[in-house]
Order: sequence, then structure tokens, then C-alpha cells
Amino acid sequence: MNPIDAAFRPGRTLLCPFVTAGFPTIDVLPQMLLAIEHAGAGCIEVGIPFSDPVADGPVIQESYYAALSHGLTVDATLNAVHLARSLGLTVPLMAMVSFSIIFKIGTREIARSFADAGFTGLVLPDLPVEEAPAVVSELTAAGLSACLLVAPTTPSPRRAQIIKLCTGFVYYLSVSGITGERSNLPPALAAQIAEVKRLSPRPVCVGFGISSPEHVRALVGKADGVIVGSALIRRIAGAVAKSEDPIAAAAGFIGELSAALTADAPR
Repeated sequence: MNPIDAAFRPGRTLLCPFVTAGFPTIDVLPQMLLAIEHAGAGCIEVGIPFSDPVADGPVIQESYYAALSHGLTVDATLNAVHLARSLGLTVPLMAMVSFSIIFKIGTREIARSFADAGFTGLVLPDLPVEEAPAVVSELTAAGLSACLLVAPTTPSPRRAQIIKLCTGFVYYLSVSGITGERSNLPPALAAQIAEVKRLSPRPVCVGFGISSPEHVRALVGKADGVIVGSALIRRIAGAVAKSEDPIAAAAGFIGELSAALTADAPR
């Protein structure tokens, strides 16, 4: 069974944090992943920094720039993930990879090397639909899942096309635009998730703007997974700025979000 299918079971909402590879340093990544898993993450997304992110807000952009300025490479990320797996990391691990990186290195090489390192699949935020079938085919051949993004503004025919290409989960954007923390979720979000779930045989995870335990609690039973990125990266950055332990800061925040998944979480 595909690890994604095994992790996303009916009636269960997974917490899916996003971390930036190489932020604050690549050496931190293996222990960061393990700490986040132990704190309650059911799936983890690792952003592979690139110089021109198209959908990321300022918090994640700054983490990308910091990682790249420290000399982060794809190979270093793969080595860190391989180490995390050897230390006992078990949850599905998704790499968010820009098409520009795939195009530069080559789809077959990307698929092979990411699978060998211990990734479960790739999230493809800017993959042109016209290029997607060939990329998804190579990922599938390497045993990797493919996850593409659907926005509230995606036209229905294109939405159906994207959903059909997803072999892992469907990444549904709570709002159109860029990532970043928000105080409130859109009122129509639950209905929009339900519509996507009617079209998709795959799990549906919601990201962009999920920032608090209250947001997580509101999506329990509606989404199959909740993706938290900017809010987590901000806490990691805050710990670094105060010379505190970024791993402890990340694990503490994930613990708070994880508690909101339970039926008896404080309201």
C-alpha cells in the first residue's frame, strides 16, 4: 500500500507541517523532522528552496533565501533526509519541489534520488498541467506519489484534470494567492473542501493560511490533512533570533496544533 494511503485513513485528519530544508541550517533538519513527528505530525512537507518562489509569502521566502545563502544544495537535503530515516523517521515525507529544479536536474534523476533518500512523494506547486503527465509517470515508476495544487479559482475542467493527476493527496488552497498566516479561514472553505472530495479518490489536504489550533480544530472531519507552513517557520525563525532552540520551538508548536485534532481538545 502507498504510504500516503496508509497514513490518510477515513475519518482521520492528519497534521502536515511544512519545514524549509536548510533553515536554520541543514544540520538541524534530521532532528527537526524527528521532533515534529514525535510531537504529532502525521505527514511532513519539506520545502526545497529555490530563488524565485511563486506562491510563497514573505516568511517562507525569507527562509528560502537564508538557506540558499548558507549554500544549501539538493544533495545536502537528500543526505539529511536519508539520515532522518536511518534515525527512525517513519511518517510520509513530501518534498515541495519547483518545476525549475526538476527541469534543471531531470525528472528521472529527481525521482530516483528523492526515492532513494526516503521521500514518499513530491508536491509540485508550479508544474504546468501540460508537463504533468510525464513527470507524474516518472515519479510513479520510482514509487513516489505526486501532489498538485488546486485553488478556489481553478476552473472546473482544469480542476478535474489536476485532481486526476494526483497520486498522493490533492493540495487544496484555502485562499488564492500566496502563503502566509491569516486570522480567519474563509467562510466557504468547508463547502469547497467537500466539493473537491466529491471529485477526488485521493485525500484532500488544505494549506495556505492555516495558522492556529483553532484553524486546525475547524478543519477536523472536513479535510483529510491540514498543512501548516508560515506559522511554523515564523516560530523557528523567532527561536533563532532569540538564540533559543529552534527544534524545541517547532515541536512545541506542533504539539499545540496536534492537540486540536482530538475530539476533546479545549474549545
